Formats: sequence, C-alpha cells, structure tokens
Amino acid sequence: MQVSRRGIRVSFEFFPPRNPDMEKTLWQAIGRLAPLRPHFVSVTYGAGGSTRERTHATVRRILAETMLTPAAHLTCVAATRAEVDAVVEAYAQAGVRHIVALRGDPTGGVGERYAPHPNGYRNAADLVAGIKRIADLEISVSAYPEKHPDSADVAADLDMLKAKVDAGASRAITQFFFENDLYFRYLDRVRAAGITIPIVPGILPVQNFKQTGNFAARAGASLPDWLKARFDGLDDDPSTRKLIAAAVAAEQVLDLVERGVNEFHFYTMNRADLAYAICHLLGLRPNANWAPKLTETEPA
Repeated sequence: MQVSRRGIRVSFEFFPPRNPDMEKTLWQAIGRLAPLRPHFVSVTYGAGGSTRERTHATVRRILAETMLTPAAHLTCVAATRAEVDAVVEAYAQAGVRHIVALRGDPTGGVGERYAPHPNGYRNAADLVAGIKRIADLEISVSAYPEKHPDSADVAADLDMLKAKVDAGASRAITQFFFENDLYFRYLDRVRAAGITIPIVPGILPVQNFKQTGNFAARAGASLPDWLKARFDGLDDDPSTRKLIAAAVAAEQVLDLVERGVNEFHFYTMNRADLAYAICHLLGLRPNANWAPKLTETEPA
C-alpha cells in the first residue's frame, strides 16, 4: 500500500528523563523525529506533579532549541487548584499554547480508588474548565475505546468525554489499542453522543511486550491473543522482537489509513526508531530545516 503525506498528520509523546542517560536518549529521539514536522509533541507529567520540574525543563528546551510545538501534560491528582493554576500560568508565560489535560492516576497506583484533592479540581472536565479560565489555550484530553477503568459503564465514560468537550477541549487522544474495530466502534458511539471533536488514535509501538502488558493492565486496554502469539518466545531476542513490533504497528496504522484515519498520536517511550519507520510508511519524509540544534547539556 502506497500512502501519500497529503492529509496525514502525526504527533509524538515523550516523557521527561530521570537521569543523564535517559536525557541523551530523549533528545536523540527528538532530533530524529523533529524533521518529520509533527503537528505537536507532548511531554508527560507525573501524578501529583512528581515530574513537574523535569517536565517544565523538557518543554522549555523544546521551545528554545526546536521548531516543534510542545503540548504540556497536566494532571490534577494530589494538588490544590492554586497549585495547578500556578503550573498553567507558568506554562502560558513560557510560551506554551497547548495542554493535554488529564485527571491522572491515583498516587497509590493500580487498585487504589481515585479521590480528588479536597481543594483541587474534581476531574478532567473540571480541570479543562479551570485552564480555560486562566488562558485561552488549546486543550487535548484522553479518550478510552475500551472504557476508562474507573468509569461505571460505557455511558458514563461518554458522559465524561462530553463534559470535557463542553468545558473547552478541542481534541481527544485515545488510549492505545491493538484491535482497530475497537476504535471504530468507539468512534461510532462518540459521534452518536453528539461529540464532534477529532478522536485521534493513540498508537503504541511495542518496544517491550512485558512492559506493554503492564501498561495495558493499568489502562484497562486488552492484549489480544494474536498479539501475544506474535511475541511468543522472543523475550531474549530483541532484534527479532523489534522487527515484529514494527510489522504489528505498521499493519495497524496502514489499516486505519485505509479506513479513513489521517491523524495519529504515537506513544514513543522516548525512542524514535519504530515511530520513524511507521511514519516513513505513511509517506512522511524529513525536512532538514526542522532538524533541531540541540545543546549538549540540560538547561538549568
């Protein structure tokens, strides 16, 4: 299948590095993917602001050293409204014009019941409204083809998405999925509910199958048997595992394109190779003028 760049739009997600080696890996990935001219790149934010300074530093460096448009993640877990508002104001002052607004996971992890901070935002819809009161920023939110783990049912899940849109969100990015029919059934339900914003599929190229299984358990996403079979016996064979991962992701994305999808958000895990290869199949080619001029050290 030949795909033209025309009409195809991609974005990439990164997470802030925890040490110098991870810092180097991140910026190698950004340097590799930036020339593909993504619509934006997002930078994640730990629960309760646990990565706040590292997220800020990464976003500031993207603004300073690249032509990329950063979208800063923001959650409202374990934080007061005043604390969250201060983060929004700092982003706006730094030149950030796009926020990915998320409720966030409970600080205790999987199995703990979510409870909003008594002086904080109650949920993602409340957070979106709070951001809009502070600055006229573009806001993306999350969407769940297989239902958020904390939602009582599918109807409640759609009600929350609609509340986020009514509060000011203009785009939703889905949790990762591996069965494309899940996405299209979800899209049908979303449109039937009167929600018209773009629902961008989130694509997770499988860097590590065991790790992906852990992510799926936390996110309420399913791992189909055929996917498990693809990676069976490859725990100690990273080279073959990477080839299989590229093939799986390419099949998924090209099928989505054939069925009318033209925008994708890649969960890169701070590695460029698989996302770059898939973008190449989508017809995206690098533009040397977009190559970032990166410094050797992290900004203060």
